[in-house]
Amino acid sequence: MNRPSAHPRSAPVALAVLGNVERPATLTVGDLRNGWEQHQAEVVFDCATSGPQQHRFEGPLLREVILDAQPLFDARRRKDRSRFVLAVSGGDGHRTVLAWAEIDADFGDAPVLLATRLDGRDLDTAGSQLVVPLDRCGARYVSAITRVWVGEWPVPA
Repeated sequence: MNRPSAHPRSAPVALAVLGNVERPATLTVGDLRNGWEQHQAEVVFDCATSGPQQHRFEGPLLREVILDAQPLFDARRRKDRSRFVLAVSGGDGHRTVLAWAEIDADFGDAPVLLATRLDGRDLDTAGSQLVVPLDRCGARYVSAITRVWVGEWPVPA
């Protein structure tokens, strides 16, 4: 008889990239770590519940991961790209929205990460974390990301 172990192994947390993309994907933290160049960000932000936080994150740029999914905008037309938004959802119910123009190299060029490591620790079982290094507060630091929806604004009728 097979019995579950007292300490079951946690399955890797995956995030779905979906919406107006040519290639939707489901990615684990390991996929994010091995599929894209890893960038580091030393950040300080204010957390409403825990006060000032200082951390070192590592992971791919959100922009690179989304571009790999091939968003359905005309990459040659800046105004077309500037209509797109990203809605990020976490496993704990936290959500946030970013404009594509914030992370696009022709606009804000913000180095937003999908963190795979936090302070040197792998996030494989905890899930990827959205890191917005230029934010002074931590409200857009979404943990255990489950979904990144890509779409245009306004939503077509």
